[in-house]
Amino acid sequence: MKKIQFFLLLLVCTVNYGQAVRKYSNEFMNIGVDAAALGMANAVTASTADVNSGYWNPAGLTKLEDHQLALMHANYFANIAQYDYIGYASPIDDRSAWGISLIRFGVDDILNTTELIDSQGNIDYNRISLFSTADYGFTFSYARKLAVPGFQYGVNAKIIRRIIGKFADSWGFGFDVGLQFEKNDWQFGLMVRDITTTYNVWNINEKEYQKIADAVPGQNQELPESTEITAPKAQLGLSKKFIVRYDYSIMAAANVNMRFTKTNDLISSDFVSVDPALGLEFGYTDLVFVRAGVGNFQNIEQLDNTEKVGFQPNIGLGFKYKGIQVDYALTDLGNQSAALYSNIFSLKVDLSLFRN
Repeated sequence: MKKIQFFLLLLVCTVNYGQAVRKYSNEFMNIGVDAAALGMANAVTASTADVNSGYWNPAGLTKLEDHQLALMHANYFANIAQYDYIGYASPIDDRSAWGISLIRFGVDDILNTTELIDSQGNIDYNRISLFSTADYGFTFSYARKLAVPGFQYGVNAKIIRRIIGKFADSWGFGFDVGLQFEKNDWQFGLMVRDITTTYNVWNINEKEYQKIADAVPGQNQELPESTEITAPKAQLGLSKKFIVRYDYSIMAAANVNMRFTKTNDLISSDFVSVDPALGLEFGYTDLVFVRAGVGNFQNIEQLDNTEKVGFQPNIGLGFKYKGIQVDYALTDLGNQSAALYSNIFSLKVDLSLFRN
């Protein structure tokens, strides 16, 4: 009970402090992992119960029965950006578990034209070079069941590494905290990301910066800020699985995603902005799955100054056999009318399959 009281106290402090920091930072850590979850519009805070729980809600790691490995790859923005994820998790005993994961979001082979024009004012294409920009998120997760039946909690420690060619790089560190509760086949979840805020400290190559400092008169005269702070975010989840005639199942899930600042979310105020998400999963004999979800409800201002509500629909398929699960999701990155769809594949393997 003392652990629950401490968790709630920390949450209250986070809400009060959250308004003093930036709205957006380290956004690559909010994209999501696992095509199964993405197909349900990320509404898995309450139901997550596998190796990918390290991302969605570390409390779900307590439901692991054996070692698991997960992989995911996705291409974003017409294959310009590459998004990759690998995760591993294992039970420690019948009450606790741990896991690690790595996320990379990067754009490679970017043209560097800062030296295109030589000191004589001549254009020399041989002076063009290539560089990459990449964001890395390494997470260590620990989860444990509480003495109160049905309760489990989890904690993430995150290291953030961001690199922009030879121009700048940063290190960051932060924590997430998750909680799950089950009663009468209903599942409830709470996930607070960056609960202590996540700090990134940038190192900027001043020599490279000076090459562009005077590119536009009066612009880029001072170095950018070297400290970046990620504001806390909270997700409340609810789910329930229904069994139909033994062979069929339906899992319904809902999330309430909250940022403690004013945004374009469906419900927005100076204190908190709320974006709901809904997901469904239809299963047959725990072998084949069909998924659908809708989320990312945003108030979008039109050119005529009117507003409309935009949303993001997702669909997905999954196949599971003897400890190997392959999932696919088709997701919309933005407004549903923009047709900016991305194909996402993920793999999950129960490593006991290879144990003699």
